[in-house]
Amino acid sequence: MRLASIVLLSATVANFSAAEPPKEAPSKYLRYETKAQLRLPFGNTWLVVWGGRTLEENQHAVSRDQRFALDLVVVAQELAPGADPVAALASGMSHHGDGSRNENYYCHGRPILAPGNGVVVALKDGVPENVPGQLGSDPPGNYIAIDHGNREFSMLAHLIPGSLIVGIGDRVTAGQPIAACGNSGRSSEPHLHYHLQSSARWFDGDGLPAQFQNYVADGKIVARGEPGRGQLIQAIEGRGRSPAAQQSEEADRP
Repeated sequence: MRLASIVLLSATVANFSAAEPPKEAPSKYLRYETKAQLRLPFGNTWLVVWGGRTLEENQHAVSRDQRFALDLVVVAQELAPGADPVAALASGMSHHGDGSRNENYYCHGRPILAPGNGVVVALKDGVPENVPGQLGSDPPGNYIAIDHGNREFSMLAHLIPGSLIVGIGDRVTAGQPIAACGNSGRSSEPHLHYHLQSSARWFDGDGLPAQFQNYVADGKIVARGEPGRGQLIQAIEGRGRSPAAQQSEEADRP
């Protein structure tokens, strides 16, 4: 059996009528430049399933706080040019076996890293993981919020319960392991939800563009940029580890 699971938007709640199609949330931060020195919150290659500034690219864009959010997974191979990442997930590219267990997914258990220097100001732990294909009732599930200063807060969600290795008040440095990728909260399969906002509270404040530094997107080095839907991205220090190699690593992991 293959589960036709799709990574859903993380914690966005919106109601629309047929007469009023959804639109991108208005934002005064469209030209905002991130002040924190951000790196990707992982060390290997991940696929951007949702990410960008339009609803076509990013279904989070309807929500003010998650206006520029990312949903990310690990896949077994590169996508064909122009391929739809959601369709790729539905075809089973994000897991081995039948995908019925969280442990089948290549990103499950992967270390999640602090995207920048800061202080942990909010978190939640203890939310159980979902069975793939089902949704939990707590939108972000287990999460960590990091204050980078200048009213910039990183929000990292859907973490494995018990995997959080930081506490409120802890200072973290960019690249420091803080938790493991999971499938808790409003999530249909293991993935990482990330966004930057102006508040430490979920559903509060304004979403901010997150410009990461020194990463590779589809094989090209990016000095500073915003990852977009369908891109395969990895931090510079992780370059050279192919998705196929990562799949092998997952199969060997206890």
